[in-house]
Formats: sequence, C-alpha cells, structure tokens
Amino acid sequence: MLNSGIRFYTKHLTYNFNYLKFKTNTLNGLSYFNDIFEPKLLEEIEKHSVFRKIDAGEIIIETGQIVKYIPVLIHGSVKVFREDATGKELLIYYINPGEGCALTFTCCMQENPSEVRVAAEEDAELLLIPAGKMDEWMGKYPTWKTFVLKTIRTRFKELLQTIDQIAFKNLDERLLRYLIDKSKSNGSRILNLSHQQIADDLATSRVVVSRLLKKLENDKKLLLFRNQIKILIEM
Repeated sequence: MLNSGIRFYTKHLTYNFNYLKFKTNTLNGLSYFNDIFEPKLLEEIEKHSVFRKIDAGEIIIETGQIVKYIPVLIHGSVKVFREDATGKELLIYYINPGEGCALTFTCCMQENPSEVRVAAEEDAELLLIPAGKMDEWMGKYPTWKTFVLKTIRTRFKELLQTIDQIAFKNLDERLLRYLIDKSKSNGSRILNLSHQQIADDLATSRVVVSRLLKKLENDKKLLLFRNQIKILIEM
C-alpha cells in the first residue's frame, strides 16, 4: 500500500513538473511577441498553442502533408525547400526567430496540402498554432492579421529575389548571397557547412561549389576551414 502511494505521488509530481515545464517554455516563447500582439491574443496563443523542440535536420512539414498546425519559430533556424523525385533540393527561404512560414499560412487558409518541405536547419523551438485559429484570429485580432500579411509579403519578396538569382545571376553571385543570408539567419559570420550541404541547397554539384568557394576565398570574401566557412565581407 505504501509503495503504491509513493508511485502515485511520484507520478503526480512528474506530471506536474512536465506541465509546468511546458507552460514555462510556452510563456518564454510568447515573451518574444509581447510588443507585437495584443494581450488577449497572447492569452489565446498560450491557451491553444503547443510548444515543441525540434532537432537539427528533423522534418517539420512534409510535401503533400495537410497542415494542421502553423509553426512559429522561437529559437534556432528553419529552412523551407522544394525537392524533386531524385532528392535534389532547392532552398526557397529561411525562417528566423519571431517569424512564421508564409506557405503554411496559405495552405491553412485554403486547406491545401503543403507543396514544400520544412525542416530544422539547427536545433529549434517552435510554437505550433492550430490551423483552425488562422481565419478566426484574422478577423478578431488586427495584430495577427498584420503579422500574417507582413509574413506573406516578406516571403513573396524573397521568392522574387530567388527567381531573380536563378534567372539573372551567375552561380558565384548566388553562392555569395546564399552564404550572407545564412549568416544573417544564424546571427554569426561562422557557418558550419559542408560543401555538399551548400550544393544540395543550391541544386548544383559539390565540385562546382568547392571551386567557387575557393575563388571567393582568393578574392578575400571568406575563409575556408574543414566543414566551416567564415564570412569576411560586410553584410
């Protein structure tokens, strides 16, 4: 009887600890948006959202998946990309802390399956907001509407820049822009990247990337180390 009581008490304490940890993580994530959203909206996000930690490389949204939650990034870096039948990837954009994914917004509004993959570039923390709250909050909270429309506008601009890079820029210019954008996203001039990772993101070969990186190093725009790159130019 005593052992059963101890087990129940221990289980109860563990449940309470995990619940408090979840609430603390959610509240810490919400603090990022204190100056963006009105208090009532913050209360609703706290009530309905799910806090989740994601390991680097983990897939958050798969191509063809029905999006049931809107991911809003709190910490880390997340990339949005397309992948062809052979597994070749094309980077579309990065999601930074305090941002959401515009393409999941549009999927939620029209209840369409995702046409992109979303994966953690590094260990990340997310708030997952139920897709059903999307339309409700659009009409209820002006700050949410502003957040969504600003996100879509920003991503659309980035998509146009990506198209321009592919259509009008040489690969070395695309490579440098890619490295600068990634450096800004990570908040560091030091990038822990292999040449193969870069090649996958730019949909080219490792040999070509290695040659262009060496040229950029000779031009004193970066320094190359083993699986690491340091950006030297002003960003």
